[in-house]
Amino acid sequence: MAAPLSRGTCPDEAGLDNDELNRIVPELTAYLRPAPEHPWCAGAVVLAGRGRVVALHEAIGWAVRYAGYEERTERGVELPRATWVKMRPDTVVDLASLTKLFTAVVAVQQIEYGALRLDTPVARYVPALTAAARSGLTARHLLTHTSGLRPELPLYDLPDAAARAARLAAEEPLTAPGTQRRYSDLNLLLLQTVVEQVAGTPLDRLIADGVTGPLGMADTRFNPPASWLPRIAATEDQRRPWGRLDRGMVHGVVHDENAYAMGGVAGHAGLFSTAWDLALFARALLDGGAGILRTDSAALLLGGVAEPGGARRPLGFEVDQPWFMGELAGRGAIGHTGFTGTSLVLDPATDTFLVLLANSVHPSRTWRDGSAPRAAAATRLARAVRAG
Repeated sequence: MAAPLSRGTCPDEAGLDNDELNRIVPELTAYLRPAPEHPWCAGAVVLAGRGRVVALHEAIGWAVRYAGYEERTERGVELPRATWVKMRPDTVVDLASLTKLFTAVVAVQQIEYGALRLDTPVARYVPALTAAARSGLTARHLLTHTSGLRPELPLYDLPDAAARAARLAAEEPLTAPGTQRRYSDLNLLLLQTVVEQVAGTPLDRLIADGVTGPLGMADTRFNPPASWLPRIAATEDQRRPWGRLDRGMVHGVVHDENAYAMGGVAGHAGLFSTAWDLALFARALLDGGAGILRTDSAALLLGGVAEPGGARRPLGFEVDQPWFMGELAGRGAIGHTGFTGTSLVLDPATDTFLVLLANSVHPSRTWRDGSAPRAAAATRLARAVRAG
C-alpha cells in the first residue's frame, strides 16, 4: 500500500516555494469575477502537493449558486443569496472525463492478470463488436485514442441499452487504426465493454474493488447517494439547444448525457470525487502503482514502456499538454481534463501533483472559457518547485 498523504503546515515541507504556491488561490479567485460577460466557474477546489505532502488544499466560490440559465440575456438565474452553498475542500464534484483514467487503470489490471492483451483485436474478447473486428481495433488503439473513431455518438437518443450497444458496435473508424490520434469518448465506451466481458464484472464494481477501495477513496463513486447531495457541486441547467437533453439543473446526477442514459456508469464519464481522493489516486500512480498495480504495470500505464516502434505513450492519459498543464508540461507530465471543469496533472520529474475541481458548467456550458485557470495553477506549481 502507498504511504498516506499528510497535510503540510507550510509549502517548505514539500520543497515548494511559499510565495509562488500562495498565488494560486488569488489567481483562481480572479476567474470568479465577471469577465466581460461571465466568470469561468462558480467555484473550485484546488489541491497541490509534492512527495507525500499536500501543501495546498483550498476551496473558493460556490458549489451551488444558480437555479437556472437565461438564454436570452446569457445570465445565470441566481438562487436566493441565503441558499447559496459554498465550495468546501471536501466538496464532491462530477469528474466527467477524469473517469477515463480509472477505466484505463482497470484495463491495465486485466492486462496484468493475463485476461487482456494490448495488441490483440478486442473483437476476440467481444465478438459482437463487428466494426472493431473488421478494422482490427485493439486495446492499445482505444487507450491511446488512435482508433480512428469519431469523438462521440448521440447514444442518449436511443431507446434502450441493447440499441446503444448495437450502435456502438457498428461504428466504423473514420481513419485507419493506428494512423492518427483523435480523442474520442467511444474509445473508453468500447473499452468498458471489453473489460467487463473479460472480467465478468461491471465497471463500477471493478473500479470500487480495484482502485477506490484499496486506496481508501471513500468519496469516489458512480451514482452518489442522496445523502451526499448537500456537499455535491451543481453543474448545468441542461436544456436544448446547448444541451442534448432537457433535464433542468443537474445536481447530484451525472452531467454527461451518454453516461446518464447508461444509468450513470460509463467508461468515459460518471465518477464523482473529491480533491483529496484524487490526490490519493495521483500519489499511488507516482509511487509506481502502490496498492493498485504492479510497478511494471504502472510503468506501462504512465508511458514508461516503449510501444512497438519505440514510441512511449501513456495509456488513457494526456502527456505534456501546456494548454492545461502550463509550465509543468515538457518533461513527461501526464494528466487529463473533464468537461465540467476538472483537471489532474502528475509530474513524475518533480514528484508533484495538482488537482483542480471546478463547476465551470454551472449554470451553463456556454460559460466555459478555455483552460487558462488550469494552466495558470499548474504554472505556479512548476515555479514553486523551481524556486523551492
